[in-house]
Amino acid sequence: MPILKKENDIFPRDLLDDDASLLDQGRSWWCVYTLSRREKELMRQLESRRTAFYGPMVAKRYRSKAGRLRTSYIPLFANYVFLFGSEADRRGALTTNCISKCTIVEDRERLVKDLRQIKKILDADVPLTAEAKLELGNLVRVKSGPFLGYEGTVLRREGKTRLLLSIRFLEQGVSMELDEAVLEPLS
Repeated sequence: MPILKKENDIFPRDLLDDDASLLDQGRSWWCVYTLSRREKELMRQLESRRTAFYGPMVAKRYRSKAGRLRTSYIPLFANYVFLFGSEADRRGALTTNCISKCTIVEDRERLVKDLRQIKKILDADVPLTAEAKLELGNLVRVKSGPFLGYEGTVLRREGKTRLLLSIRFLEQGVSMELDEAVLEPLS
């Protein structure tokens, strides 16, 4: 049983569903680096201000000292939240006292593509492993299955093939286990 219920990690729910976030010239994507352990507080405040954001959260299960199974929801990328808004939205977010640094994302198309891939995997409840820095490897594309068209880097962990999906802007990513048969090299 979770200690606290899962909070919204995306607002509005359809933020990444259409291309409005790519076409709206009045708003930009911002990569927000929060103060330590303030991601959830920032997301709550952004939602109350009706400011669009995405801060992917994952369930972490562990046993308490009493032996009970507990679930907490933690940020997939510690200290990062992606804000989509106007300059006024960004200034408003800075007044929350949760932010250490805020950087505009120049390649919004690439960022949205990366975030969509991560969201779809999280929605499918596929186990993920956070990867701190991108490693060199073969670039591949998924050629069949539910993740058809996803592009990433092949990793080997404990003798298993994993596909690394990255948020290039952060130089971080997540990896998931996949069968090599569904992967094809990118030319």
